Amino acid sequence: MAQLYYKYGTMNSGKTIEILKVAHNYEEQGKGVVIMTSALDTRDGYGLVSSRIGMQREAMAIEEETDIFGFIESLHPKPYCLLIDEAQFLRRHHVYDLARVVDELGVPVMAFGLKNDFRNELFEGSKYLLLLADKIDEIKTICQYCSKKATMVLRTDHGKPVYDGKQIQIGGNETYISVCRKHYFTPEIKGELNKHEHL
Repeated sequence: MAQLYYKYGTMNSGKTIEILKVAHNYEEQGKGVVIMTSALDTRDGYGLVSSRIGMQREAMAIEEETDIFGFIESLHPKPYCLLIDEAQFLRRHHVYDLARVVDELGVPVMAFGLKNDFRNELFEGSKYLLLLADKIDEIKTICQYCSKKATMVLRTDHGKPVYDGKQIQIGGNETYISVCRKHYFTPEIKGELNKHEHL
């Protein structure tokens, strides 16, 4: 039975690699998939799913007005799975479309994204995925400053932590850091010794 999966993790937790791996496994068995990503994520180009280790492939970009349900419904044959990258950037109506793809079309949906933003608030997409998903999994990674699990995203500007501002600012390793709760509130950005400290 088809289900809506939400797999969330902080930056650098391997979400995109997981999408590419799942797509490869389906396609190796001759089962077609559809990959979509938010049109907001243009770090490596429009409509591209791209990992930090250099793997990438084309994807359908989800715009504000994109009718995800209508698009999947129009496909013949139906895909065996719908994979969504950068799901935190989806709007409420997109997430409800994903639920309809599962419930009405019987196509499994696996959405991957961040849970919370740098202000420690839920993104709109992650909020509704947490509400509607049949299965929720965390993709774990460790804090940049210690060996604890990273649960938060810290935005930095010229080495200084930033806790206010626009929710969406597209950036990578130079802008965002995956951290534990302690280092979110007290980041140790200066001093290389702190990076090797084990708490």
